[in-house]
Amino acid sequence: MSGRPESLFPLFGALTTLDGVGPKIAQNFAQIHIDKPRDLLFLLPYSGIDRRRKESVLGADLPDTLTVEVLVGPHRAPRNRGGAYRITVEDAQTSFQIVFFHARAEYLMRMLPTGARRIVSGKVELFDGVAQMVHPEFMLEPEALAEIPEFEPVYPLTAGVTQKTVAKAMGSALERAPELDEWIDPGQKDLAKWPGWRAAMTQVHHPVSMGEVVPTHPARERLAYDEFFAHQLTLALARTQLQRAKGIISEGDGRFRAKVRASLPFAPTGAQERAIEAIAADMARDKRMNRLLQGDVGAGKTLVAFMALLVAVEAGGQGVMMAPTEILARQHMAGLKPLAESAGVVLEILTGRDKGADRRAKLAALVRGDIHILVGTHAVFQDDVHFGDLRLAIVDEQHRFGVRQRLELGKKGAGADVLVMTATPIPRSLALAQYGDMDVSVLDEKPPGRQPIATALVSTGRMEEVVDHLRRAVAEGKQCYWVCPLVEESESVDLTAAEERFKHLRAVLGEGVVGLVHGQMPPAEKDAAMAAFQAEQTQVLVATTVIEVGVDVPNSTIMVIERAETFGLAQLHQLRGRVGRGSQASTCLLMYQSPLSETGEKRLKVLRESEDGFRIAETDLEMRGAGDLIGTAQSGVPRFRIADMEGQAALMAVAQSDARKLLHDDPDLTSPRGRAARVLLWLMEQDQAIRLISVG
Repeated sequence: MSGRPESLFPLFGALTTLDGVGPKIAQNFAQIHIDKPRDLLFLLPYSGIDRRRKESVLGADLPDTLTVEVLVGPHRAPRNRGGAYRITVEDAQTSFQIVFFHARAEYLMRMLPTGARRIVSGKVELFDGVAQMVHPEFMLEPEALAEIPEFEPVYPLTAGVTQKTVAKAMGSALERAPELDEWIDPGQKDLAKWPGWRAAMTQVHHPVSMGEVVPTHPARERLAYDEFFAHQLTLALARTQLQRAKGIISEGDGRFRAKVRASLPFAPTGAQERAIEAIAADMARDKRMNRLLQGDVGAGKTLVAFMALLVAVEAGGQGVMMAPTEILARQHMAGLKPLAESAGVVLEILTGRDKGADRRAKLAALVRGDIHILVGTHAVFQDDVHFGDLRLAIVDEQHRFGVRQRLELGKKGAGADVLVMTATPIPRSLALAQYGDMDVSVLDEKPPGRQPIATALVSTGRMEEVVDHLRRAVAEGKQCYWVCPLVEESESVDLTAAEERFKHLRAVLGEGVVGLVHGQMPPAEKDAAMAAFQAEQTQVLVATTVIEVGVDVPNSTIMVIERAETFGLAQLHQLRGRVGRGSQASTCLLMYQSPLSETGEKRLKVLRESEDGFRIAETDLEMRGAGDLIGTAQSGVPRFRIADMEGQAALMAVAQSDARKLLHDDPDLTSPRGRAARVLLWLMEQDQAIRLISVG
């Protein structure tokens, strides 16, 4: 696997080696991330122009692009410079005008001499009741008709690049496209009736009708599948890499788990039981566990996680649970403490705050194995942290934790199992794209005793009513979150929004009742404000979205979200999930600024009608697309050039099982199909995967 296969060299040369591409045009192409012939091939036409010859412009549904044979009539030059130069022509049924601006008369006389027959092709529009063809793209003698393509592909362009430039460059890029051995499973290929790679490339760039410019066309579908397959192969290789490292067999005898079960007020849900079982089975294998535990807000992930940690302790080892922030680590600690006490195991916390003698004592206890379960922030990644016998690492709130970190964590405990928890319900297609290397357990049932949350839409014009409602609730001893919108342009604006709201509410509700948390505060102040709210010293917390992840205050029963239409659906669902955690009924008020756009209204209504995070996430994906949904920059979700993650979710699932099967049958990719798959990885620039194979 030393280097790029020779067959692909022509596709990875300079763009300037293509017909009609000089340094200037190459620079323009770079604006749309096209730097080499390979990139150009993946630029697909999004539409097409039918240039088949018609008898007449009469009866056509204008404006439209038409190709007709005409008899050229008189020329009429403009009276003033920059005016229109008009030539009257007759087709088989009617006469119309061909119009030019900034025209050179002698050139036009030569191209369209009066009395001659010509074939012209261009866009025809009605202007004051007269049909006009402005600047035709083609003006040819009738015998040259074959020079006009019957159907011309239309490409997405950037400044300084024309359709003609793309078509010309594409022609020479296609000439370099090599015949490649097939990497797709033959059964799958026959079933879907897909062409080979080179044939597919040729077809998508030479469509013969609009029906061939759609994602479902076999040639396009095949190329989309190639992208998914290369991506899933990369994930599957990472998965094999994680599993190859021998796991430790951790089998618990159930003694601690039985104690926890006995102390629970009600039985775990079916979904929790299934997840606990799958995790225990993974831990008992000698392969490393690499599982994602996906649960909606309030689905009871903490209990499942703790049961998994107990398996590690029962087996004589240790477990660690990592949270992205100090505040969440402390909250896990608080949530797990009663469970640990009922089981009789030692639980400790380690964060960046632990310094000096305290920290040294904890580190020593960890090495001796006196601490059974450690809760911490990323501080547990530091070099001086060593475990006596780490069996299980649980990572919370996945989005800041990609494949690379998963491999990194593997180094900490030589064979430690990994469980990742996320509270963000992710639609299946995205889950496959982002966590395709993992096995997934989904908690899709709510534990009993949870109160539904009443959600209402209120326009910002009714601000005073909302504040009144709040005043009454505060008088009854209830707690409330008030979330201010994040203003994209600048953090200072965002700050003023939150501070203004804070001052306004403080004036109405009284000093000492209202707290404030925003992104610009020093972490210690943020923690102090959160702690005061958790301890019920303040009753209203004004916040920017820093509170969305995991903060738990059971007594808070009201959530006001200002300018809710500016938030993503998944984010609103997460925020709403901060209330309704106790035994009291809760409300969420979505305040919007009218008029609401149609999509804005649709999004907020979905939220009002459903508390099912998965349904909400699916709607969000349909409405916004994958990149927006998770902020592509930090999401680890690939950018596909051809494939469409929303529209082709089913293909992604096929690609995943196909990639896993290929690696199962041919772990080193040395069979003929395996070698073809290596070429695909080079073609798709999956360098991470290529490194994994060369290591393997």
